Amino acid sequence: MAAALTFAYRGRDAAGKVVKGKLEASSEGAVVTRLRTMGVSPIAITESSSTGLQREISIPGLSKGVKLKDLAIMSRQMSTMIGSGLSLLRTLSILSEQTENPKLAKILTEIREDVETGVSFSDAVGKHAQYLPPIMINMVRAGETGGFLEGALDSLATNFEKEVKLMGTIKSAMTYPVVVLCMSLAAVVIMLTFIVPIFAKMFSSLGGQLPLPTQILVDLSHAMPWVLPPLIVAIIAFSAWWRGHKNDEKVRAFVDPLKLRLPVFGPLGQKIAIARFSRNFSNMIGAGVPILTALRIVGEVSGNYVLEKALIQVAESVRQGESIASPLTETEVFPMMVTQMISVGEDSGSLETMLEKIASFYDAEVQATTEALTSLIEPLLIAFLGVVVGGMIVALYMPIFQITSLIH
Repeated sequence: MAAALTFAYRGRDAAGKVVKGKLEASSEGAVVTRLRTMGVSPIAITESSSTGLQREISIPGLSKGVKLKDLAIMSRQMSTMIGSGLSLLRTLSILSEQTENPKLAKILTEIREDVETGVSFSDAVGKHAQYLPPIMINMVRAGETGGFLEGALDSLATNFEKEVKLMGTIKSAMTYPVVVLCMSLAAVVIMLTFIVPIFAKMFSSLGGQLPLPTQILVDLSHAMPWVLPPLIVAIIAFSAWWRGHKNDEKVRAFVDPLKLRLPVFGPLGQKIAIARFSRNFSNMIGAGVPILTALRIVGEVSGNYVLEKALIQVAESVRQGESIASPLTETEVFPMMVTQMISVGEDSGSLETMLEKIASFYDAEVQATTEALTSLIEPLLIAFLGVVVGGMIVALYMPIFQITSLIH
């Protein structure tokens, strides 16, 4: 496909009003086609040249990607528009113009251009697997094949909205503890770097033996100019490495099992993974995605390597003719309640409904666990902050309590 160019257009809409704007397309003819699908009669179309200062700057690692919230809004709007009788091309044109996320707008533009050339909607969506999750690609394909694209998009939007709500609950619960912890670390660094040296000079002029806590504090302060810069560099280097390698199989195989073994956060992570698995699996079965394909995809998007490998084993067992619940009982990831409800759902032919109930139950469990965790962490962090900062202040004033003996 030819490189996209920017065209400035002027035309009249259905009400006869003159409208102006810019579109990205491979040619002037493609702009005309797009304007007609948007209900605009073109008057003038000119290629818009852009200088180096006007071009969009994309910085690797810092460019804005496609967030789950953006996909949730887009899926809901697309389902509503298609359900209202708008054509797919018109829907894609409108969404590409009004979507705030520039990356998603560009993806929708490319999808619309592919559909215009005769490519199926699902294949056009599948070309952007780097930014669009597998569950979206496969549910769109199932909905398009089965003739219920609106329903598939509606289920997809509901799934994304619940996922956004779940992640929002976790982030809001963790925000306060993280902020308090960062503030306490910043306070310690500031005191060791700027305040303790002032007291150290005063103590050295007085002479005498410093108490052990004060001496440790002074030694740490002297070491800060040598320790702090390498530490900052190490943190930045590790962050950059982690961003590039956190999804590597070897890294996930080592880190994810450790996450599940953490005292409090391990069970929370397990509940989040099960809620995500149940919701995604239910939506994909409801959309008509084959069981084996659905198991593979829900494993990939579960967010945990242990659960992903467990579902690969389940898919292999199902391929050999076993039920879904039977191999699930052999894994250590899924509690007995989950496997029993799935077994009942298989026997009664209501697996989709059972999975929805499991997802709702674990959503509520995650909500309750995060609230309890927040209530527990808040006083512990406040106590930690008081002990650290208060202990440093006491250590600094201990020699002053002995000021008389130091002078003599």
